Amino acid sequence: MAEPIKNRRNEPTAPTPQNTPANNAPISSHAQQPGVASIKEDDLAERAAAASIFAGNPQLVQMIQGRLGSLVGRSSGYIESLPAPVRRRVAGLKGIQKEHSKLEAEFQEEVLQLEKKYFAKFTPLYQERAKIVTGSAEPTEEQVKIGEEELEDDENEKEEAEAEKTEVKPAESTESVSGIPEFWLSAMKNQISLAEMITDRDEAALKHLVDIRMEYLDKPGFRLIFDFDDNNYFTNKSITKTYYYQNESGYGGDFIYDHAEGDKINWKEGEDLTVRVESKKQRNKNTKQTRIVKKTVPTESFFNFFSPPKAPTDDDDDDAASDIEERLELDYQLGEDIKEKLIPRAIDWFTGEALAFEELEDLDEDAFDEDDDEEDDDLSDDRDEDEEESEEDDDAAKPNKEAAECKQS
Repeated sequence: MAEPIKNRRNEPTAPTPQNTPANNAPISSHAQQPGVASIKEDDLAERAAAASIFAGNPQLVQMIQGRLGSLVGRSSGYIESLPAPVRRRVAGLKGIQKEHSKLEAEFQEEVLQLEKKYFAKFTPLYQERAKIVTGSAEPTEEQVKIGEEELEDDENEKEEAEAEKTEVKPAESTESVSGIPEFWLSAMKNQISLAEMITDRDEAALKHLVDIRMEYLDKPGFRLIFDFDDNNYFTNKSITKTYYYQNESGYGGDFIYDHAEGDKINWKEGEDLTVRVESKKQRNKNTKQTRIVKKTVPTESFFNFFSPPKAPTDDDDDDAASDIEERLELDYQLGEDIKEKLIPRAIDWFTGEALAFEELEDLDEDAFDEDDDEEDDDLSDDRDEDEEESEEDDDAAKPNKEAAECKQS
């Protein structure tokens, strides 16, 4: 399914060049009502034998899957077999659908322009936020008043805040604190998908993150900008990552994600957080002397985010291609989370208030799962009751049968 430039849906899987169709999805003909045929023991034995053959020959399975994949979208001959007047009407409907697709593409383009219009209105607010976070400006009395009223809407929150003020006394310090220290690091650690990527080593560098910005491209796509102050890890003042979309619209007029590109990080010597140093002993066969050899190997780090995976190639096997596609989907979703969640509501992620909405969504999903489980339990109970009734009926029938047999004797 194609993914629009603004993520309005809650699909668990983000689009990639591999799973976002650029053309209309094929529609199979000769659709029939599904049914369940009777299964005999011989059929089960034959199916088990076939399954064992496929299990022992993965190349055969791959070959069959390839042949089936090549048949997708091919005509079955049904349309061609229709009378000429009917085929003419079908062609007319396709023409109407073509006009519909043009309007869908126009709709998505207008949505994008509307997003850009309001983003221009949001930008001054983001700039004002950045000044307060970095300490170059202070909030106005009106802004503070509105913020305090927002906090006081929930009486429970107010009482807890008062209790915390009474119990916890901040340490007095003669050193003035500028802005809001570690604002973006704290906000990112509260955003679950980002928190999973941040290692302990990353935190020391991310403490120097002073702003996260976003900008739209001239063509469909967007750029994330991470601004840093001076630090001991790299010389970049800003590190960007850009998400590009394809020029052609997808099915429904949506923009299709194509690929992402990240800036090269200019690491200072020995401070690259995306690698770790491994030490290994080597022994000379002739002299029997040993030496320590050090080599760098890739390691987990948030900063790998700026080196996005490349699309799989024909040379990649199925397992490797599947792994790459999963990483592409995750990479795209992380970009969307930063663009759609973190940047617009950074203060709510910093305070943790945004987590309540995330947890509510999870609870709703769990509730549905529990309902399904309860239904399964109910069905299971019904089956147990039916089996018990059946057994009671059998038990009740046995004495009658024995009695009948006794009478005959």
